[in-house]
Amino acid sequence: MKHLRNLMALAVAGLLATSGMAMSKDEHKAAKDRIEADYKAAKAQCEPLQGNAKDVCKKEAEGNEKVAKAQLEAQYKPSDKHTSKVHEARADADYEVAKEKCEDLKGNDKDVCKKDAKAAHVAAKENAKVARAQAKPATDNANLAKQANVAETRKDAAEATREAEYKAAKERCDSMSGDAKDKCVADAKRTHAQ
Repeated sequence: MKHLRNLMALAVAGLLATSGMAMSKDEHKAAKDRIEADYKAAKAQCEPLQGNAKDVCKKEAEGNEKVAKAQLEAQYKPSDKHTSKVHEARADADYEVAKEKCEDLKGNDKDVCKKDAKAAHVAAKENAKVARAQAKPATDNANLAKQANVAETRKDAAEATREAEYKAAKERCDSMSGDAKDKCVADAKRTHAQ
């Protein structure tokens, strides 16, 4: 399935590279049609699979389609907002696939897997927020305000990421008991303290 993701990325990159200027409506529609066709082909490759492998395959196909559509919109209507939506679409797609992969696990391993997936998702979304704040243009008068906004966004992102990573680390401790569990939780707090 990874090769399909690469093919879709190459197709979108090719579309982006062939058009140094904004796309026409016809080019946009043709690109959208190609993305839809690629999605249907990727989804069809999932049909022979069984169980959770089939579900993971479908999530990958759906995620790749959403990312390709976000990339297309970023090309069609270039803006910080659309660029940010590409990062968010990739974070969401990766999260959905990671969560689905966790379904193969049981008990605490499954819980840890889901917490790890959530932590990675939070980190990716927060990084997208920071990138968007950094990308906003600033005039000379607004430069200090922009720097303050970027710093505040970074601070919030770091806090949200630490909290998600702490929850994942703490979840790993649930498989332990007694002093080992207490030490594990203390280590998690220390490692992910603000």
